[in-house]
Amino acid sequence: MQSEQQRTLRNTIPDAIARAVRRNPGKTAIRFGERAWTYRQLDEAAARVAGALAQWGLRPGDRVAAFGKNSDAYVLLWLACLRSGLIHVPVNFSMTRAEAEYIVTQSGASAVFADPALADRVDGLPCKVSGTLHRGTARDVLMAAANGPVAPVSEALTDTTPAQILYTSGTTSAPKGAVLTHRALLAEYVSTIAACDIRESDDSLAALPLYHSAQMHVFLMPLLLCGGTTLIADSPEAGYCLRTIHAEDITSFFAPPTVWIALLRHADFDPARLGSLTKAYYGASIMPVPVLLELQQKLPALRFYNCYGQSEIGPLATVLGPDEHAARPASAGRPVLNVETRIVDETMRDVPPGELGEIVHRSPQLLTQYWDKPEQTAEAFAGGWFHSGDLGYLDAEGYLYVVDRIKDVINSGGVLVSSREVEECLYTHGAVAEVAVFALPHPKWVEAVTACVVRKRGHEETSEEALIAHARDALAPFKVPKRIVFVADLPRNTAGKLLKRQLREDYAQLFGTD
Repeated sequence: MQSEQQRTLRNTIPDAIARAVRRNPGKTAIRFGERAWTYRQLDEAAARVAGALAQWGLRPGDRVAAFGKNSDAYVLLWLACLRSGLIHVPVNFSMTRAEAEYIVTQSGASAVFADPALADRVDGLPCKVSGTLHRGTARDVLMAAANGPVAPVSEALTDTTPAQILYTSGTTSAPKGAVLTHRALLAEYVSTIAACDIRESDDSLAALPLYHSAQMHVFLMPLLLCGGTTLIADSPEAGYCLRTIHAEDITSFFAPPTVWIALLRHADFDPARLGSLTKAYYGASIMPVPVLLELQQKLPALRFYNCYGQSEIGPLATVLGPDEHAARPASAGRPVLNVETRIVDETMRDVPPGELGEIVHRSPQLLTQYWDKPEQTAEAFAGGWFHSGDLGYLDAEGYLYVVDRIKDVINSGGVLVSSREVEECLYTHGAVAEVAVFALPHPKWVEAVTACVVRKRGHEETSEEALIAHARDALAPFKVPKRIVFVADLPRNTAGKLLKRQLREDYAQLFGTD
């Protein structure tokens, strides 16, 4: 039981939300479909869902898996878990049964809430803790929000209580669960509000998945604490986003580069219909500079923010602001308020400006551990800094440039090639709508620079030879793709990230058959 003084001084996410509710009780906080929730209604509904969770036997520290698409019910479950001292475990809704089972089991979840369409992927899963896994649906959450018993914020809650376990994508190994506390996320929200100019007047469209840390923790939650309004959508489909931004006078929108490219290439793209939009955020993967310049040319009044980071740091680490884009369009900006960033060599020594090294961070935003993985946790924090796994450099003024994921750097004949540099070159060809560059096994070069390209409408006749010749004019010979494969679409996950792993698997034999 907390003392009165401890309760007075406590600062958890529910405490921050309570302050937002007092400032904006009657203002709309979120909308989904035909339903709208004011700040007071949202807070009261979350308290009733928390009461229902307690009735279902869930206690502080229990893990609750959320396996659903974007909705107001998804947000209510998240807020209810926060109030209850439960640990929220978001699950990518595109996962197979085996993938979902791994996360539910590895986290030791006591409950899972799934959309009806996804229920078959979690039905019958065992509970690691009690043997019985409580299963609920979005409908159960909404019914509890209307009729559940009101529960106060848990007395066991402190700022060091784990709030969420965010599972990494697991591109090279089994996913790891990054444990983020209330303190870590609040530090990240403060950084975001300052660096991304989040304001009470913002009307935001949240179309990217809420299971992903960027949409939830860089945009929805900071805006909720500031008193803004978020329209929640269940898909970032380009046509829907374009129509909605226009019809709903949306002022703020986040999307990864793949979605911005889809908007730009959509038949309904019309700058005149996007006049309400004042802030454009991009991140989750590297934005090709030619695409950014095209967006800026077609939407000159729009203020762009480049947001870089990863789930383990909440996820925001650096931001390139609108006034910094002109001088450094390829930069990821500078560290945000609560993050310190270095570029180091293999011995953890700082490298000189302009020299490549690993990006490492120190921050209160960071995870406390990978859930039940002490060895991986120790490895990630080796040398007293968190190792991002990204390769980059700082310029003389301290601006960060992210060159590649270390695992995506191509070793061609013993020479390292940045996939991003080759992608930037190919994007300057007028026929290229999208491109992904990656390594494939090669009998001579060990790894061969390979590209998959989506051609723009009207450029279907552009040949592989023409693009290779274009690359040869701009790049050193060892960087020029050995092969270019034309595809209708590039594979991406539901958060919009390109899946180079899938491309490597799909084309693994490309050079073996030459």
